[in-house]
Amino acid sequence: MTRIQHPLELLAPAKNADFGIEAIKHGADAVYIGGPAFGARYGAGNDVAEIKRLCDFAHRYRAKVFVALNTILRDDELEDSRLLAWQLYEAGADALIIQDMGLLELDLPPIQLHASTQTDNRNPDKVKFLEDVGFSQVVLARECSLNEIIKISSQTNVSLEYFVHGALCVAFSGQCYISQAHTGRSANRGECSQACRLPYTLVDDKGKTITENQHLLSMKDNNQSDNLIDLIRAGVCSFKIEGRLKDLSYVKNITAHYRRLLDDIIAKHPEYTRASSGRSTYTFTPQPDKTFNRGYTDYFANDRQDDIGAFDSPAFVGELIGEVVDIGDGCFTVNAEKPFHNGDGVCFYNGHGEVVGMRINRADGTTLFPAEMPEELTAGATLFRNRDQAFERALEKESADRRISVKPVFTETNTGLSLTLTDEDGVTATTSHDIGPKSDWQLAQNPEPAMAKLSENLGKFGNTMFIAEPVELKLSQPWFLPVSAINALRREATEKLEAARLASHPRPPRATPAANPAPYPQEELTYLGNVFNAKARHFYEKHGVKLIEEAYEAGNEKGMVSLMITRHCLRYSFNLCPKEVKHLKPDPMTLINGSEKLILKFDCKACEMHVVGKMKKGVKLNLGTIRPT
Repeated sequence: MTRIQHPLELLAPAKNADFGIEAIKHGADAVYIGGPAFGARYGAGNDVAEIKRLCDFAHRYRAKVFVALNTILRDDELEDSRLLAWQLYEAGADALIIQDMGLLELDLPPIQLHASTQTDNRNPDKVKFLEDVGFSQVVLARECSLNEIIKISSQTNVSLEYFVHGALCVAFSGQCYISQAHTGRSANRGECSQACRLPYTLVDDKGKTITENQHLLSMKDNNQSDNLIDLIRAGVCSFKIEGRLKDLSYVKNITAHYRRLLDDIIAKHPEYTRASSGRSTYTFTPQPDKTFNRGYTDYFANDRQDDIGAFDSPAFVGELIGEVVDIGDGCFTVNAEKPFHNGDGVCFYNGHGEVVGMRINRADGTTLFPAEMPEELTAGATLFRNRDQAFERALEKESADRRISVKPVFTETNTGLSLTLTDEDGVTATTSHDIGPKSDWQLAQNPEPAMAKLSENLGKFGNTMFIAEPVELKLSQPWFLPVSAINALRREATEKLEAARLASHPRPPRATPAANPAPYPQEELTYLGNVFNAKARHFYEKHGVKLIEEAYEAGNEKGMVSLMITRHCLRYSFNLCPKEVKHLKPDPMTLINGSEKLILKFDCKACEMHVVGKMKKGVKLNLGTIRPT
């Protein structure tokens, strides 16, 4: 009986084509990238030619390219988005990640559709609906627990994608309007102003201050390294790294880290397999603590827990390195065990709880000479390193090599030689050279060394994408063969095999919608449905929604409404949860930042916190169209 293998996909971010290429070199099975318009990360756009370049590289490794087309769209943007979808398809993109259901009412190319996390995917009914209307992959809400994923997986057949690393948006994705209300910049259109990273004072319903000047809506960074096998068993098949705006060292380091973890799982569990081809080798040891993070949490994967917030600072503090033991003239000494390097970045918390950073010009053992000596630094201060210069230097160089294994078979014909290369995916290429009748061939004077040298030359794939398995020689005699002919044969076969791989890339087909799709789970959609155009309205109407309110971005005054819905709860964070302390009531609280106030209301039945506010006076909507080029 043949064992069915389940592919596990490591999905990495690509700020641009070069970043995407490096992600694939470092082991990604797929990358996601923004196109020239309509992507939910303003400033992370790329023209179609660059996406084609990335696709051409990725497809040689059977890796895929997903393009984010995941903003909500105005009516006058629909045609441009349709044309862009076709351009991306023709460039080789394997899937579109979308939020706006109006796109499903258009003449789209036969390309896979993935439901963005912006569509708020956290229950079986919603995911089943998305599967039935033609989505092939659904990006689950970051807040989903393992138990919730199991329920979704047991009731659906669509591929489930889950964020395993990177920054956490505190709100349910697609359900945050603070940026729109306060600045006119819509998170649903890729221009979030990140109010969640600001400092706030928390006040209870009686005016008592609970805490001051803390980043109460700022979460630690996601890290699911310890939960991968549980996520796989729960039904996740695509493991997504956040970060289309992150730097290249982050992409390299974190991709390599999860590649190693998934490969270890695959090696121990033969029912799982990689979703692309080739193996990566590295010149460095992946270390997630070395690149930007706000501290780590696995969020709600194992249900609600303490200490998920980065309340002290939204900055990268780095790894704990030691304690300052002495302050000198322009220098200080640390009781650290780890070595320092010239150019390291270190930081500490001052007396106000603020992070103060400095660059080290020179490191003399554990005595450090900073570029500028902070006045606030005192003996006893805890020191962190947020830039390891040696590690960063290693990642600035070529740091990974990815190779496809290939089996060379070398045979003789009546008038020449033939080389067949068969790679690990079963793709073959054969090339032959005539060297004259066999009667003119000569035998090697030293057969054994000659055959060893022949095998060595046939297995030399140099800087190509291939690495040789043992060479099979099918020769009637140990012939003397010109090295130049052997090298030419190998080069030609290699070029043919690369072309054959690219031509035979198994582009994933578009899912066929169900004949009788499940109705949309709700009969009414408020502004939380993000319906911003007539096509989206028509889509929901034909799927059973009877009352549809326009998107918040339409700009019509809605008064005091939920500007953010989150599973993060400040009552829980400060031991004021009515479920934990029975005499307490879920009374409202207030967040204050300068003159701005946000009311916190608590839905204890759903275990959610609503951040309530209204559109600021004088805010102008920033909804200008970005035309694709």
